[in-house]
Parts: sequence; structure tokens; C-alpha cells
Amino acid sequence: MSDTPARLLSLLSLLQMPREWPGSELAERLRVSPRTIRRDIERLRELGYPVEASRGAVGGYRLVAGTAMPPLLLDDEEAVAIAVGLRTAAGHPVDGIGEASVRAMAKLEQVLPSRLRHRVGALSAATVPVAADAGRPSVNPQDLTVLAAAATNHERLRFRYEAADGGETRRLVEPYHLVPAHQRWYLVAYDVERDGWRIFRVDRVQEPRPIGQRYAPRELPEEDAAAFVTSKLYSLAPTYSAVATLHAPVEQVRGRVGDRPGDIEPIDDRTCRLRSHTDTLPWLAQSLVMLECEFEVHEPPELIDYLRELSARAARASGGVTAPGPVSG
Repeated sequence: MSDTPARLLSLLSLLQMPREWPGSELAERLRVSPRTIRRDIERLRELGYPVEASRGAVGGYRLVAGTAMPPLLLDDEEAVAIAVGLRTAAGHPVDGIGEASVRAMAKLEQVLPSRLRHRVGALSAATVPVAADAGRPSVNPQDLTVLAAAATNHERLRFRYEAADGGETRRLVEPYHLVPAHQRWYLVAYDVERDGWRIFRVDRVQEPRPIGQRYAPRELPEEDAAAFVTSKLYSLAPTYSAVATLHAPVEQVRGRVGDRPGDIEPIDDRTCRLRSHTDTLPWLAQSLVMLECEFEVHEPPELIDYLRELSARAARASGGVTAPGPVSG
């Protein structure tokens, strides 16, 4: 094999298999001399591939883990399997890897041959995963790929956007980042025509299309995209302050409900009074229930109603019969 680039790719493909290769076997497979194999191994090392050589009569070469991730060679079946797996991960974002799976999917699908792209699409269309929440709208992985590529390339996008009330608008945006949160995908972008930063639920984005206009990234008005999404979602949710009596010593509960100094005051040796800072009903209810002590909520009435609904739901789930009792003092 006299074509050096082709020979290096063939050598790399062999070394990526989880085994050690004697130099003589590599030379035989590639139809070159052992000296040529040694030179090619050095070239791979210069390119960043950590090839380790062992000494001895039966020594050989193997690819080991290095300090950086070098390019990998994949055969057709491996490429299809990874692409389908990435699409599944993108549809069911897992903390810490959701966004990375979309970036990897965008890179992989950009270089997939058309025959493999067709196989990936057919397999994805024929596969129906069990959703984490049957009522939660699904996200088109292809749309995620388009959004991720546009954000990476700093390219403006146009798309139709469906609002919560069903109304539809057309948007021209500069995509900044994709953020998976609460089993949904959000696009952080600068809305050019509305002159402001926005978050968009990706399941409501329709027909995203890059328009070929590059842009210089703007400064986000938050520490990062995740913080921006959190602040926006928090601002859209109604919040409340709670007043409750906790049937536990103040030392037992202090610091466990997101309280700050002065939020909890002792009533006696066995009870204390909580005056919480502002938060959402689910968080307030969860914080109180997780204390694992008896408590009585005095304010707000919305929290009392929420706890009653939560109690009834838990009773139905456990096969019990709920009989709402007083939860306020």
C-alpha cells in the first residue's frame, strides 16, 4: 500500500480496535515493511494519537487513552448506532450531557454520507421510545441540529414560533445557546426584530432556517445561558412567601428550607415559626414535606390548596383514600 494517507487511515482503524497489534501483523495486513509501520506509528503520534509500544518478542502497538480526544474512525454500522443514540439522548435530555449530545449530533450528521443519513432517519422514524412524560411535547432532533449548528457558526436564523396561547409569530434571531431544563429544550437567542434577549421552547419552534448572515456574538445579560433560562422561567412563575409552624426544634430544621438568618424563630423547645422568602408553590411544598416533621401552613392560601391537592394525589397513588384535613392554623 503505497498511498501514505490511505495507509495511515487503515493503520489507525486497526489500532482503534481494543487489542495489541504485533508490528509484523500490521506490516502483513498493510503489505508494507515493519520499518514503514514504525514510521507510520511516529506520524500518528505527531498527529496526537497516543500509540503505546510494548517491548519483547511478542510486543506490539495499541492505542491508549491520552490527554485529548483525537479524531476517531467509524465504520458504517458504528456511525449509524452513534447517530441514533445521540438523537435519543437529545430527545430525553440528561443533566450534564443533553447539550453535548446535540453538539455531537450536529457534527456527526454534517459528515454522514447520504446513504447513512437515510438509514439514521429511517431507524429513528421507526423507533418509538417511552417518553418520560407522555404529555410533554416532543422535540424534532433535526431542528435541534439546525439550531446547534447555527449557534456554533454564529449564523442568523428565521423560524415560526407558536406562543403558549396558540398564536404564531415569525422570528429573526441570533442563536446563542441551547439549554436543556426540566425535560425541555430552550434556545437562548437575541431577537433582532424585537431588539432583546429571549428564550424559546424548542418544541414550539417550527421550520428553523439559517439565512446565511453571520453575526458578532453579543454579551448575554447573565453569567451564562443556563442562568439566563433559569431567571426567565422563574420570572414567569408566580411566587409566594409562606408562614408556617414547624413541630420540630429550631436546630433540627434551620438551614434545610433555603432559609436565611431570621427566617426561622423558635416558639418553644419543640416548635418554631417559619417565614420563608419568596418562591414557587412546588418548591415551598417540597421544602416543607422534606423536613419530615409535622407542620401547619398559615399563609398563603394558595400553598394550603396546593398541599391538599398534593396529599390527595399521593393518597391515590398509594391506593389509599384521602380525607383532607386541616393544614392551616
